[in-house]
Amino acid sequence: MAPVATMIAAMMTAANLGARVTGWGFVVFTVGSIGWSLVGLGSGQTNLVATNVFLTLVNLVGVWRWLGRQRGYEDGARSASRSSRKSPGSSLFSATSLSGLPVSDMRGETVGSSVDAMIECETGRVSYVVVASGGLGGIEETLRPVPLASVDCHADGLILLEAKSQFERRPELGAGEWPAHVPGADRRKSEASRRSAVDKEDVHATV
Repeated sequence: MAPVATMIAAMMTAANLGARVTGWGFVVFTVGSIGWSLVGLGSGQTNLVATNVFLTLVNLVGVWRWLGRQRGYEDGARSASRSSRKSPGSSLFSATSLSGLPVSDMRGETVGSSVDAMIECETGRVSYVVVASGGLGGIEETLRPVPLASVDCHADGLILLEAKSQFERRPELGAGEWPAHVPGADRRKSEASRRSAVDKEDVHATV
């Protein structure tokens, strides 16, 4: 039981499939560490017992962290996302859930998944989204930046406002070398700056 529980738990936590799966992974880890403690007691291996008693405490912290606090965060974000779909305003999605969202092109063809997004401090808007395509399990994948103006955001995923072939012509990103700006994002930033300047002029005129 002990080695099987440990291996299953390791896969559950390493997969990073959300707070619930990770939390239950720590529950299984706890079962494994208790099992190893019993093995140590039965065979007189005090070091094995001491190690797994400590690991049991660590695993219980993991259960609290992922099935308690983090799950509450995810449930709150999911609730806001569901409510926004029924409201007249724009739909919402959690910033933390942006990583790993499925990405498809305008024809519905699967492109890949989102990795992260860069946010402009001045406007608070997303400048561009980094999309990973190809590879298997993150191995040999290709990263490309896509300006938000070319992305339609949905709570269940992202849709590129272009064909997959057009996306694949975008420049690839090197490891650890992401740009400050991408074509298409600069235009939005300049428009935001212009609107901000106009708003300031209106305020001065009012005063």
